[in-house]
Amino acid sequence: MKSREIRQSFLDFFAGKDHKIVRSAPVIPADDPTLLFTNAGMNQFKDVFLGKGTRPYLRAADTQKCIRASGKHNDLEDVGRDTYHHTFFEMLGNWSFGDYYKKEAITWAWELLTSVWKLPKERLYVTVYQDDDESFMLWQVETDILNDHILRFGEKDNFWEMGETGPCGPCSEIHIDLTEDGSGKELVNVGDYRVIELWNLVFIQYNRQGDGRLEPLPQKHVDTGMGFERVAAVMQGKSSNYDTDVFTPLFDRITEITGVSYKASMDDPCDIAMRVIADHARTLTFALADGAMPSNEGRGYVLRRILRRALRYSKTLGCSEPILHLLVETLARSMGDVFPELQKQQETVSRIIRSEEESFLATLDRGIEIFNEVITGAKAAGLPAIKGEDAFRLYDTFGFPLDLTRLMASEAGFGVDEEGFEHCMQEQKSRARQDRKDKQHLQDEDGEWRWFSTERASVFTGYDSLEEIASITGVSVSADRMFVVLDRTPFYAESGGQSGDRGWIETAEYRLKVSDTRKDGDAVVHVVTEALDTVRDSAIDPADVSFDDGKLACRASVDRHNRQGAERNHTATHLLHASLRRILGQHVQQKGSFVSAERLRFDFSHFAKLTDEELLAVEAEVNEQIRSAEPVLKHQDIPYDEAIGKGALAFFGDKYADRVRVVEIPGLSIELCGGTHVDSIGQIGLFKIVGESSVASGVRRIEALTGKAAEQLMWKEYRELQDIRHMLKLKADEAVTAKIAELAESRKELEKQLQEFRSAAFSARLQQAFDAAETVGGIRLLALRLDPVDTETLRQAVLALRERHPASVGLFCTEEGGKVSLTAFSGQQAISGFGLDASKLVREAAKAVQGGGGGKPEFATAGGKDPAGIASAFEAFTASVKAAVGE
Repeated sequence: MKSREIRQSFLDFFAGKDHKIVRSAPVIPADDPTLLFTNAGMNQFKDVFLGKGTRPYLRAADTQKCIRASGKHNDLEDVGRDTYHHTFFEMLGNWSFGDYYKKEAITWAWELLTSVWKLPKERLYVTVYQDDDESFMLWQVETDILNDHILRFGEKDNFWEMGETGPCGPCSEIHIDLTEDGSGKELVNVGDYRVIELWNLVFIQYNRQGDGRLEPLPQKHVDTGMGFERVAAVMQGKSSNYDTDVFTPLFDRITEITGVSYKASMDDPCDIAMRVIADHARTLTFALADGAMPSNEGRGYVLRRILRRALRYSKTLGCSEPILHLLVETLARSMGDVFPELQKQQETVSRIIRSEEESFLATLDRGIEIFNEVITGAKAAGLPAIKGEDAFRLYDTFGFPLDLTRLMASEAGFGVDEEGFEHCMQEQKSRARQDRKDKQHLQDEDGEWRWFSTERASVFTGYDSLEEIASITGVSVSADRMFVVLDRTPFYAESGGQSGDRGWIETAEYRLKVSDTRKDGDAVVHVVTEALDTVRDSAIDPADVSFDDGKLACRASVDRHNRQGAERNHTATHLLHASLRRILGQHVQQKGSFVSAERLRFDFSHFAKLTDEELLAVEAEVNEQIRSAEPVLKHQDIPYDEAIGKGALAFFGDKYADRVRVVEIPGLSIELCGGTHVDSIGQIGLFKIVGESSVASGVRRIEALTGKAAEQLMWKEYRELQDIRHMLKLKADEAVTAKIAELAESRKELEKQLQEFRSAAFSARLQQAFDAAETVGGIRLLALRLDPVDTETLRQAVLALRERHPASVGLFCTEEGGKVSLTAFSGQQAISGFGLDASKLVREAAKAVQGGGGGKPEFATAGGKDPAGIASAFEAFTASVKAAVGE
């Protein structure tokens, strides 16, 4: 059977058992912060197993895309070196949600394997958890498996858990004996490729708590998973998953690119490399097609490690150019009918991978050179492992993930001081934390707090009103500012990228200016930087403001103009985000933002600088949407699952409560967001992009203005353009850019002519000096101090002089701002006849000006920092020449 026939046969079998055939979930579990990647078919049903969700069916089956390259389930190190481990694989699975249980799961699995697929019964072994007598009995009674082929194992092998916490339970695994003589019983569960696990039947009945306890679930469930690539190898009579038609198209394409053929050897370095490249290309393609992006943290860094690992292996095939992106089309063609997202995202995924490849290849060769130097040093020192600081340097400077360094070191017979590496990593993180701390504009310790109430939480009322009658519950004074907590406040505290509100707090005695608002746990802290004593009508230091217990009532008023500006910019970021995803691709994800009343900044995942055309398209689309004046709907207190079901964007790494706030612009954008927004996008007025830049590898930044700020900028630029037209005396129909290009070309030509005149005059001066220069031993010796001259003019004149006069040497010196520059030349006869090497001559002369340098025998330069030594430099140069010619 072909692989696609095997997959379809599995689904058809369970459809015949009243199972709902469901689509594979994405490999990026955006709604599960406990997982970097989907690593099992049951991930999408975790809420059902926990009793927190339901489905409109009780039985399901699918083929699930899985990645295991991090955490507890991590097969990265085994990939390429054995026959059956992968970082990406398909898992065929069937589930029961409180419906059937062990009996049906066991009998149906046996039926499919032996009656439908005709696998030899005498080659099959099953394992059960050591205390699971029920499963042991069912295998004996309900199937015709040989009794001595039912084996008991402990928790390590036969108790399945998705992670450190979550649904779990005993499992029963089905293994196949691929030894030549069928003697593989002792090889079950020992990791031998000749006896491999095909199918795992998990009986989920517990929820593992954070403290390790097993809590019974409300209902018992069945979760099974079969390795698709493994069963394809068995069905096709292959000894390796990589020999099946699942991988053949990839190997054929790699051979086309590199000229290296796949020989299916387990030991040949080229075959290992081809297996790694094929596997890793699958992982990258599927992950990126589902919206992941390479980055320096989380799942993005796992993907970057995988890509760089594959590129290093491509060197084994003699490949020094990007290769992985060329395999995306092959995967889209061979698997796109089952996973249509591969075809839909093919171009985007290919571009992302190529960009990452080019970035790493730019440093890979140099990194390998440094690694080889490190290995040479370790050998010379008799060390068994390379130092942690060297491994960290490879990581920090050349982008080598630790596992790549570990792999290369292992191949050279060395280990890695991973503890030392981790120490260096922690030191770097500590420095970064300290830097961030140093940049904070508020003190970390706000001084002593005085509390007037036992209740220290603040109720935020600012979604509905910009004014509130409240009570002061806490006060702290630090330096020249005061911090105030209210029981109720309309002030929005900085969060989600939106800056804190500004405004006023007024009591019977004081008018306090709030310049910022921050969160501290459940309390909203108002930062007061100016104060007015209204009784005496005088400004006072905030530190001198005092409160009596009986005078804590106040009116809190938000600066309306400031809030409205922030709201315009915040809503604009939602439109911008949606537009970027439509125009650039669904891989775009928000990586950070900042919105204030004045401007907005939006960071997002993308692999390349945006073109002028892309920026124009994004800006035009956002403004078109603004003109539609769609309402902005704010849904308060929505269950998280309901919000996700409505299509609200939620990204890995963000923490969400069980109930969330959703901001929706019908037909345009829907996001989880706690910020404040305009009521209609028409209130934004105008959107203008003012900058696009790189923040980090794979992360871009757009800066923009809205409303009046955008209008003022455009009017300013329009007036400047009109001034330019007036200065150039252009007619109404004449293009400004064409005229400026004409003037620039004219200036370029004039500068070229001027340079030619300067060079000619300078060359004439040098020739005049040369004619008057001293001759020693048949060699003309020129030593000359010059006024500052540009490097290219000097270089061209010196080279011309050297060519015209091969029996000559010279030293030129310039000084500017206390810095000395020396230039030396030697003609060919001076070099061949007397060994007058310009690089040696200039180094000797440079000692007199406390400098150094070098270059080629015919032309060399040096720098120094002691102008007082210039005369001595000339003397040293002249003495060196005379010594060489014997005078």
